[in-house]
Amino acid sequence: MKTTRISVALLAAVTLAVTACKTDLTGLNVDPNNPSIDTPPPPGTIFTRAVATTGQRVGGAAYQLSMMELLAQHVAQVQYVDEDRFSYRVGNMQLFFDNPYFGDLMDYQQVVQIGQKTSDASIWGPAKVMQQYVFQNMTDTWGDIPYSQALGGMTGVGKPAYDAQKDIYYGMLKSLTDAVTAMSAGSALGSTDQLYGGDVAKWRKFANALRLRMAMRIQKADAAKATAELAAAIAAPGGLLASNSDNAKIAWPGDQTFDNPWAANFSTRDDHRVSKTLLDVMVPLNDPRVPLYAQPTVSDATKYTGLQNGLDNPTANSFFNTTSRLGTMFFPGKTAYGTYGTSAGRATPTYLLTYAEQNFILAEAANRGIGGLASSAAKGYYDAGVSASITQWGGTSAQASAYLADPNVAYQSGAAGLTQILTQKWIALFSQGGESWSDWRRTGIPASIAPGPKALFTTMPRRMQYSVTEQSVNNDALLAAIARQGADALSTRMWWDK
Repeated sequence: MKTTRISVALLAAVTLAVTACKTDLTGLNVDPNNPSIDTPPPPGTIFTRAVATTGQRVGGAAYQLSMMELLAQHVAQVQYVDEDRFSYRVGNMQLFFDNPYFGDLMDYQQVVQIGQKTSDASIWGPAKVMQQYVFQNMTDTWGDIPYSQALGGMTGVGKPAYDAQKDIYYGMLKSLTDAVTAMSAGSALGSTDQLYGGDVAKWRKFANALRLRMAMRIQKADAAKATAELAAAIAAPGGLLASNSDNAKIAWPGDQTFDNPWAANFSTRDDHRVSKTLLDVMVPLNDPRVPLYAQPTVSDATKYTGLQNGLDNPTANSFFNTTSRLGTMFFPGKTAYGTYGTSAGRATPTYLLTYAEQNFILAEAANRGIGGLASSAAKGYYDAGVSASITQWGGTSAQASAYLADPNVAYQSGAAGLTQILTQKWIALFSQGGESWSDWRRTGIPASIAPGPKALFTTMPRRMQYSVTEQSVNNDALLAAIARQGADALSTRMWWDK
């Protein structure tokens, strides 16, 4: 986060301005070689790029398939197994920690500034919400990170302090509250908004649901704040997600330029299988999502078989044809090594937050008796979450009803019910490994998640290590964060991880 990083972001903004001037007639009145604060680049253009960048990183193969989905044990590596054994590339840590600060976070900040200058919350509100989504993803990965000073390079803050995670969460919750309060009318972003087409009513729902997620995340670390925020989010203006049509998702064009990141990866690589941990839960329950999440094995087209996480390379390779690839919806059709899926796979959405997840959060709150919800409401939210997940992924309402009628799936009360809620939430969060890993760290459910037999450590990672770039450009702030939080190690727990 040194000054040169900020300069990269400003250069990117100037590039956007020049590009926009070539396609927008209003640009004829602007000298493309001399953009100024008074003639900022179009906010929609910046927003479109920022959301695509967020989706490609947070939903991408390097972050999900090589890290988070392995930690959530939704998928396993069948070759090149380093990350499945908890050996992570230094370059990836730099990519995931460094890039948001001079990439999408800075882009969102530009949109916020433009919208605030024109007093248009339909511009700055969605950008502020997306900022908090990215910041939560980052703090849940590393713990303490630059937040309050993170985007201050334009005002002279070249080496931002790291905020304590508690302060980050309080800040994110307030920012979401402020955005929801301000967004009441307008649709200035229009078609440049890939999530909701500029519909601020849906952005309010997303923001409130994100607030629910954050409130539940801190439940064990700050029970009073969590309970208050849960209740406030439920009662907030704009309401909550009402159906799958409100899901926060990036619908990729599938034009071979902007494709679903997993489909792009699977077009040339065959390194992953569905995890044994996941299929060992789903298959015995005849879960209708099994043939959606997974494909039958090559060796036996009647079987769906998961791969054990944390194997060494020779052992994992031996299961190449006897374990299940991911579902056809994640493949772009004919690949470099065979035909799996169709061209529609390139347009499979990347989900940020869903109606199913929201219902499981509400079910957990009711089960725990927090957030003003009665325990009797837990079953209704649980059933709604399961049904929403099944239909979200392409199953039918009839399949959902039959599944919920199974005595092994039907909701129970008390501690058994809480385990059911969190297990079904874990299943529903397939493809959102970072969120699922965070939930597991908070709850320990499912208890079957554990290091594989050839893992480098005997305990699951609790966080990622900081980017080595910080040692050279922001070392004093980094050392202060480490002194406060604990060693820069995979085993160090963060504030909410109790």
